[in-house]
Amino acid sequence: MNVFVKILVIVLGVALVPTTAVITAAAKQSSADGPNRVFSGGPLTSGELYSGAEPDWRFLSDVPTLELQLLNPPESRRIWVAEVRGKMYVWSGYMNSFFGKIWKTWPGQAVADGRAVVRIDGIRYERQLKRIQSGDVLDEIAAAISAKYPSQATRAVIDSGDLWVFEVAPRTADVSSATPAESVGDQS
Repeated sequence: MNVFVKILVIVLGVALVPTTAVITAAAKQSSADGPNRVFSGGPLTSGELYSGAEPDWRFLSDVPTLELQLLNPPESRRIWVAEVRGKMYVWSGYMNSFFGKIWKTWPGQAVADGRAVVRIDGIRYERQLKRIQSGDVLDEIAAAISAKYPSQATRAVIDSGDLWVFEVAPRTADVSSATPAESVGDQS
């Protein structure tokens, strides 16, 4: 029994070292300017904030990933991107799976408040995420995803709700994108 306890203590001690390292790295990255390849990051603060006419997004065919930050909560992640008909799209798969429901929180947050910032090649763009659930463009988006990435994106997967697609649209200054405090105004 005494030998068993010693072995158990050693195994738990050895397991604790990498676990602590991963938790520490994740905590440190959560306040950083953007994500790294493994962990989510904090708000995207560096880089020029784009202003001007809507960009020609066709260059996205050469961009493997972008950095996406929601304003609420202000967390960022690295994500795949596609361009179809001159518009930018991002998506999240595995939405019907057990692990997807636990791991993929950003899509629900984006539906609740779609205000976002994307950073591509050091340039930040203020955007509005709009979930797309119908229309012929979904066939084109699924084809663009499958052509660019090792993905099994199809219209059927989108229609089943397992793949959520978002247009990364220009942000407009309307009441629907304001936070509750912004939309109430000064009551004095």
